Amino acid sequence: MVILGIGNVLQKDDGLGVYASTYLKENYTFSEEVSIVNGGVEGINLFSIMEENDHVLILDSIEIEDTPASIYLIPSSELSGHGLNSGGAHEIGVIQCLDMLELQGKSLPKATILGMIPQHVTFDMALSPTITEAFEGYINTALNYLKKEGIEAVKKEKTTSLKEILYAVKRV
Repeated sequence: MVILGIGNVLQKDDGLGVYASTYLKENYTFSEEVSIVNGGVEGINLFSIMEENDHVLILDSIEIEDTPASIYLIPSSELSGHGLNSGGAHEIGVIQCLDMLELQGKSLPKATILGMIPQHVTFDMALSPTITEAFEGYINTALNYLKKEGIEAVKKEKTTSLKEILYAVKRV
């Protein structure tokens, strides 16, 4: 299984998936083989991840008409019907990766997006207070999804806070 964090950390809440995947990697060990990939804004360049894995959990902010910080868990079979194409190049690319696999007659991975409605997508390296406040619930939703898929997560003894992760990204 792959946990794929996508988003642009230079555009405030759009970086949610990257921050969430980093948070999971820094703070948890998993009962099964789980690869955590920071896909950033790679979009169509993530084709090999979709092609080479049977199960992908995509972490991202999503543009759906709803209240900021609302969380959605959407199977890939429904991705194109939820307005995800309006968000950014990385979202279009992930959907195109799945479409390309299907057009090539290849098997599709069990792909699910865990999305959160952003408060602000603007040039800033941070998360809005609304998304920061909802971040723990977002992570818990990811952990509950993994548990339902038979993958247990154990919190590491030494953990890294979201604040530390945000600070580390700003320093790079």
